[in-house]
Amino acid sequence: MTDAQQPQNAEAHDAEAQDATARTVVVVGPDGQPVGTMQVPEESDGATESTREDPAKLVEQPAKVMRIGSMIKQLLEEVRAAPLDEAGRARLKEIHHRSIVELEDGLAPELRQELDRLSLPFTEDGAPSEPELRVAQAQLVGWLEGLFHGIQAALVAQQMAARSQLDQMRGRPALPAGAMPGMPGMPGQPAAPGDDRHPGQYL
Repeated sequence: MTDAQQPQNAEAHDAEAQDATARTVVVVGPDGQPVGTMQVPEESDGATESTREDPAKLVEQPAKVMRIGSMIKQLLEEVRAAPLDEAGRARLKEIHHRSIVELEDGLAPELRQELDRLSLPFTEDGAPSEPELRVAQAQLVGWLEGLFHGIQAALVAQQMAARSQLDQMRGRPALPAGAMPGMPGMPGQPAAPGDDRHPGQYL
């Protein structure tokens, strides 16, 4: 094999490796006709750092996590509303511990480790005080709300990026930030009532 053939073989091998980790998606225009294709990387164990940090992919069982989060929030309201006797505080302590165990079952390893670091054990073996319970419950509720907000923000950003990419492939200008398709004044849409726009020089 000559020296000139070796780089060509290396390039062909790299192209095959890239094709093996990506799939082709056909982009269809408004008339139903294909207007182009785009490469979408396949998920793999060697994912990039941005993929691993995607909150939407770090929650393996979102429905379960949301159910437990709603229960914990309701328990926090109960602790704030009425005093608890020793038996009630002991039971709430056990519920708090089991809730964390069940939450970890629905999370990816990265979030599971983070929750372990943040969830400090109660100081006493017996029933904890009401302030301890309120702090522990409020901490867990706040962590879950932050997780849900992160998921929503990530999904919105992904949808906007995908819409912008598709608009560019279809030959249409990308929508401005905050604009939605179908708004008056957008490309392909009539102007809003009373919005008289006359091209020409300003007076």
